Amino acid sequence: MNNLDFSAEPLFSWYVVLLALSGLIMLVLGVLPLGGMKVGLRIFNVLFGLGFLGYAYYLAFVFEGGEYFIFFKAFILPVGMIVASVKAIVERSNAKNRPTPPVGAYNPNAPYNPNAPYVPGAAQQAAFNPNAPVAPQPGQPVPPQDAVPHQPGAPVQPVADNPYAQPQPPQQPAG
Repeated sequence: MNNLDFSAEPLFSWYVVLLALSGLIMLVLGVLPLGGMKVGLRIFNVLFGLGFLGYAYYLAFVFEGGEYFIFFKAFILPVGMIVASVKAIVERSNAKNRPTPPVGAYNPNAPYNPNAPYVPGAAQQAAFNPNAPVAPQPGQPVPPQDAVPHQPGAPVQPVADNPYAQPQPPQQPAG
């Protein structure tokens, strides 16, 4: 160890050791396939871990003295990343340990329970109602619900509620 001398420069030496240690922890958290961590967080850990290890190596073996800056704020990122990684791993393990509720058969006559858990795989079907209106088939025009039939001899005007409707030419009365 070329530049690490704890008796002559303890602050510099401890800074290099802490940089290397935090970089190594971040690199291990990013490389190991620990459950619960998203890919982006793992890549972030690996990149910053390599950066911290590289800078620690530079300061320990390549740096030949002179002026350098110590940024203690640089240790906030590894602590935050370690906390986020451990939190993701713990949440993932807690989610695996939770029992899944049993899925029963669908009963259309059962009362509605607003506190029932949502089951994404269960398809809910509506009961058949023969009096329900028939849905229009795709590709067929839908007749307007409140349309007034055209009176012969009366000019067709745009609907009062829709000023953008196109007027139609008056039809010739039959007769």
